[in-house]
Amino acid sequence: MNTGKNNEGLRFVANPPNPWHAQESEWLGEPPAAKLQVYEETATKHIITKNSSPDVGFDYTVNVYRGCTHACNYCFARPYHEYLDFGAGTDFETKIVVKINAPELLRADIKANRHKGDRIMFSFASDAYQPLEGVYKLTRECLKVCLEMNQPVGILTKGPLITRDIDILVPMTEKGLLAGIHMTIPFVDPKLSQAFEPHTALPASRFRALKKLSDAGIKTGVAIAPIIPGVNAQQIPLVLQAAKDAGACWAFMNYLRLPGSVAPYFVETTRRRLPLMADKIINKVKRERHGKLNNPQFFERMKGTTEEYHTAVRLFNLWHKKLGFVARRPAESETAGLKDILTKNPSQTEQLSLF
Repeated sequence: MNTGKNNEGLRFVANPPNPWHAQESEWLGEPPAAKLQVYEETATKHIITKNSSPDVGFDYTVNVYRGCTHACNYCFARPYHEYLDFGAGTDFETKIVVKINAPELLRADIKANRHKGDRIMFSFASDAYQPLEGVYKLTRECLKVCLEMNQPVGILTKGPLITRDIDILVPMTEKGLLAGIHMTIPFVDPKLSQAFEPHTALPASRFRALKKLSDAGIKTGVAIAPIIPGVNAQQIPLVLQAAKDAGACWAFMNYLRLPGSVAPYFVETTRRRLPLMADKIINKVKRERHGKLNNPQFFERMKGTTEEYHTAVRLFNLWHKKLGFVARRPAESETAGLKDILTKNPSQTEQLSLF
């Protein structure tokens, strides 16, 4: 166990649960081995976190886990693990911190109005429905708190496990507490999905989850995130069509960004998993960022600069309109936030860059 000072409040779980035994999943080949190190944390501060980025479309988030076994090689949240004296590479997906008292902290934060009465977003730095949730059920318990306390929420996830909680999500919808659920699905091709997000459920499984939620009367949407230059822009119509068939009424897309230590991990894993495509992908990313892998500037970091980027935006907008997704407000820019969908006017949607 890493004994750095930032780890002092973590309790190592010597015999961690296998997260993939707690739910039904589909894989290309065998499911991943449970080579996890799980740390349980009894947090002493807050569970509601204030977002300080001006170009992210929501202000308050809840993360009951640190790290994520989905293992997406492009995940912008990887550097957060470095605050724990862990690494942003494989540590992020194999050393998971579980905030075991998250529901109690959430109840206290809501009572204290830490979030200023605003909607809170589940999933930001870690997916609320990653496989370990099947064991710990902390997201479920937090949603029960929100239902009891009439706290509005939004949810963004890649985890079909969310369908387990339909019994909570439906009454939240009926009470007007759940503005909607967005399922993140950047690919329809399962092989590409496994190359970039190797431990997520297959795209088809996520579309089925989207349909199950929609059929239950829950408002749903799809997040095509991220668009990776040279990889999946051409799949935008396919994702939108499948999402529409699954009952989604909202959609947004965003473009890849690789902050800090995410960039070298993305390059290394892409070269290893897609050796014939890697140079093309990396060079295209650099062309979008004026020769660099990342542009850290707010309001620019989630956009591209080339005609390829603008073509992807036009393709999204064309199929968004053609398939009858709820129309965006034409005066709003691509940096408009998810907040405009979930809070200001739930009947509207945007083409936007979220993270």
